[in-house]
Amino acid sequence: MSNNPTEKENKYGAEKITVLKGLDAVKKRPAMYIGDIGKRGLHHLVNEVVDNSVDEALAGYCTKINISLNQDNLISVEDNGRGIPVDIHKEEKKPALEVVMTVLHAGGKFEKGSYKISGGLHGVGVSVVNALSETLVADVYREGQVHRQEYCRGIPTTKVNVVGTSKKTGTKITFRPDREIFQTTEIEYELVADRLRELAYLNKNLEISFKDEREGQEKHDTFKFQGGLSDFVKFLDESNQPIHNKIITISREDGEVPVEAALRYANAYNENILTFVNNINTIEGGTHLSGFRSALTRAMNNHAQKNNLIKTNKNEKLSLSGEDFREGLTAILSIKVPEPQFEGQTKTKLGNGEVKGLVDGIIYDGLQAFMEQNPSVARRIIEKALLAARSRKAARQARELIRRKTALGGSTLPGKLADCSNRDPAFCELYLVEGDSAGGSAKQGRDRRNQAILPLRGKVINAEKARIDKLLSNNEVQAMITALGTGFGGEGGENGELSAADFNLSKLRYHKIIIMTDADVDGSHIRTLLLTFFFRRMPEIIYNGHLYMAMPPLYKIQQGKKISYAYDDNEKEMVVGRMEKDNKSQKINIQRYKGLGEMNPDQLWDTTMDPEKRTLQKVTVEDAAKAQETFQDLMGHDVESRRSFIEKNAKFVVNLDV
Repeated sequence: MSNNPTEKENKYGAEKITVLKGLDAVKKRPAMYIGDIGKRGLHHLVNEVVDNSVDEALAGYCTKINISLNQDNLISVEDNGRGIPVDIHKEEKKPALEVVMTVLHAGGKFEKGSYKISGGLHGVGVSVVNALSETLVADVYREGQVHRQEYCRGIPTTKVNVVGTSKKTGTKITFRPDREIFQTTEIEYELVADRLRELAYLNKNLEISFKDEREGQEKHDTFKFQGGLSDFVKFLDESNQPIHNKIITISREDGEVPVEAALRYANAYNENILTFVNNINTIEGGTHLSGFRSALTRAMNNHAQKNNLIKTNKNEKLSLSGEDFREGLTAILSIKVPEPQFEGQTKTKLGNGEVKGLVDGIIYDGLQAFMEQNPSVARRIIEKALLAARSRKAARQARELIRRKTALGGSTLPGKLADCSNRDPAFCELYLVEGDSAGGSAKQGRDRRNQAILPLRGKVINAEKARIDKLLSNNEVQAMITALGTGFGGEGGENGELSAADFNLSKLRYHKIIIMTDADVDGSHIRTLLLTFFFRRMPEIIYNGHLYMAMPPLYKIQQGKKISYAYDDNEKEMVVGRMEKDNKSQKINIQRYKGLGEMNPDQLWDTTMDPEKRTLQKVTVEDAAKAQETFQDLMGHDVESRRSFIEKNAKFVVNLDV
């Protein structure tokens, strides 16, 4: 059969050009608008509708939002705002409600008079939800009447009709996600609740009611916080021991960019700073975070020098840096920017240059005023920073030692690292392997061109509990830092320039870092310790998508010469059932792998390392506050938090390895 196209196929004319009208583009490529069509994208639909209601609250017209999960995957979101306009749109010649629900980039957020501040700047929110829903009903309570329009997969099935009278105002959106588009349409209560709680903290006195009315899953939570950000800090900091009870709060609402911040110090070694712009969690920071950090460093240093609080030992030279003042700090920074410039559609890094100076000035003035009024709290903070500075000095020596080891290039990489021959980081992978025996199998089974192996002996130090100098004295941590080539810690000087030993992502030697541990309790613990290290000390590696977890099989299933592998019990049952169906007479042997070392190099390559066959899990951070809380609970000092977590989640354990 010929591979040459026929004359008809080869003809490329105007008739070949497809124009996607209305919401067709959303249905054709939903991932472009909501990220994916899995669990994350599904929950994004709820967030889009809720964000519209929160924008009404930001504008000062909404005080209460009700969200409910109903039977048959119906979701409803109702607010007591102004209600979407229902009069005829002059240009579109349709009711404004229909325009908002069926046209991309339509809404009041592009006109400053309607919404001065808004999170949904891209203007695709509710129309995208409509396009990706089997059914959607919009009820608008306005001017004493109830207006309703119904839709099916983004297409109106009724006109905007008046269906009743009501004294209340607001909008109610009820929708059912499209089962033909989404891999799952089952909403997870906790995922939505976490976001709603966050929104309630960020919008003081806004009441958000969340109800699950699905049979057997009935729950109800109401989130309303009079303290706002200070309550948020208490929530995040509840597992730590604060060094001062009074939370530092700073607020300036009268300017072009309203700024609000709350912070407190605890006897911990990691910083926990969450930043928000128009209620959007800016995970990667941006100009507002830069302004906050510089103001914190200047204010603390000025107060310390003015009051002679930097007490040093004889012949000891010590200067306090921003890193020292942020040790043990839990802080929330929330700003409202009329026209935010985010880097990328993901809205995770703020780019507005003018914001840095505004935030810097407001935070600096607020901190100075607080420390003048609370000198005893300021003294405790400075004393903690001095301890951190001494630790940092010892850590700097360890970092310089690591840097000197790597200064001559590849010949001084860790002795146990089996490096790859390719020098292009984009094609290189580093496997962090539990134990020397598994490391030996991995070294023999790997593709030497682009796969490097670093065996780790024992358990890596817990980065949640260890100060930086202790962390850097750990041999396994040193080996990892040297192998990665990025350097460690540091934040640059006043001009932002990094020293040779400071962390620099552009020097990363491998763009895939793969954690490969045994499928038992010890392996899970080592994996968790490594995740803690990267989350706390090298978060940029996670945020830039470089960290993965290998998925080694749990079972080897053999029938005669036929060998299959299963990664969980369900898959094992399926494989066994298939083998029994194919050949009932022949015995089936099942081997459960307790460790990677039990596999020979060929098996390890076939199941876990071959890019054509392996399964990798990418490590991402979708909810920074939830991630911070989980690491604190599981890896921190507070035993009660850990006990509570275990009691709450014990019922979900399927395979308990003791």
